[in-house]
Amino acid sequence: MYRFFDYYHNEVHLSFEDHPFSTNPKHVLVLCRYEDKWLLTKHSDRGYEFPGGKVEENEMAKDAAIREVKEETGGIVTSIEYIGQYKVMGKEKIIVKNIYFAMISELIKQDNYFETLGPVLLQEIPQAVKKDKQFSFIMKDDVLKRSLQEIKKRIFK
Repeated sequence: MYRFFDYYHNEVHLSFEDHPFSTNPKHVLVLCRYEDKWLLTKHSDRGYEFPGGKVEENEMAKDAAIREVKEETGGIVTSIEYIGQYKVMGKEKIIVKNIYFAMISELIKQDNYFETLGPVLLQEIPQAVKKDKQFSFIMKDDVLKRSLQEIKKRIFK
């Protein structure tokens, strides 16, 4: 397990074990690949980030992950794998998120991408992502760095 502080100085616990903090998390984050590129979205307020969001009532986290990718990027998920989970101890509440890795088969153009401006494709995640103002705070802590390492270890052996 990893412990660190996020962009807003909240304590974060990150684990690549099987659901260590909650069997029913209320949030998801999906690191996506499409045609050998990373598929992100541009959030209208926060900037570039991977798709994700809240799990709706009577929805499983994995289904929420697939839905969020489609809503925010138009991406069609062909495979999805649970990678890990993290818990953010915020000042007002605790948030638990499942992290997934998804392969995308196609991007379907949509009239509306919900809270985002649609898909963004990147060959690589920049080394200086923490300092780049174009990227969301979600991309600026060790969750992204360690999750990418875990994906590389598991998926791209």
